[in-house]
Amino acid sequence: MNAADLVFGACLLFGGGLLLLTLIVDDIFGGLLGAIHIGFDVAGVSPTPMLLGFIAMFGVGGLFGLHSLNAGPGGATIVGVISGLLGAGVVFGAFKALRQAESTETFSLQDMIGSTARVSVGIPANKFGSVLISFAGASHNLTATADVEIPAGHDVKVIAVAGTNLVVEAVPTATKEGARSDA
Repeated sequence: MNAADLVFGACLLFGGGLLLLTLIVDDIFGGLLGAIHIGFDVAGVSPTPMLLGFIAMFGVGGLFGLHSLNAGPGGATIVGVISGLLGAGVVFGAFKALRQAESTETFSLQDMIGSTARVSVGIPANKFGSVLISFAGASHNLTATADVEIPAGHDVKVIAVAGTNLVVEAVPTATKEGARSDA
């Protein structure tokens, strides 16, 4: 094993490992890599994952150049740089797509007052259960309480918020007679 193998292998392991950790545990690990962040974004994507993608693919390309193309260290470095640029581009595209998939709407529990939900875990009187509520384009399973017992499956209306819990009341069930469809 020569020095070029060590350099390209270390780049592959270091860059690939950190990039994988960034994808899996970004909330925890992102703070550690925040020191690398230079204070700008590239079209909404932090340069950190792109740098890690470049380093990892530089290592892959360098090893490919050395062992598959039988290039010397200089040729393998050129293959590594080209591979690294392609890798950074792929990481940019992936992180851009992930960023666009995130919800941009922020809301508080107070915004849910007046919304309807369905009881997913029965709510005993003055105790806690849970409700499933569709709000801001996503489904949320939240803890809820009520003055009266409400069994699972019933529709409820959010009337207040108590800390991080919703306060709900049962919605009267409509009969099928007289009900009209807006469809």
